[in-house]
Amino acid sequence: MRRSKTISLAEAVNDYIKEMNLGEKLSEVTVINSWEEIVGKAISSRTTRIFIKDHILYVHLNSSVVRNELLMLREALREKLNSKAGSEVIKDIVLR
Repeated sequence: MRRSKTISLAEAVNDYIKEMNLGEKLSEVTVINSWEEIVGKAISSRTTRIFIKDHILYVHLNSSVVRNELLMLREALREKLNSKAGSEVIKDIVLR
């Protein structure tokens, strides 16, 4: 017997993501996972902790030189991370 209201698996997953309001969290995970790709291996190896809270990206670094370099590139970095996520996930970046 055929069902008249069949949908594809992709549509079902998208409906579930919308229903559970997971879109924003998935975008945040995309930003965190793309950190090494955006900043490079050298800076990523000096990153000790990275997380997002209230649209602010917190990055803990173990190098003051890298922190100062990223401070100067903070706005460009924010734009690259947001374009990778496909929406404005990050409004500010805090480097510690």
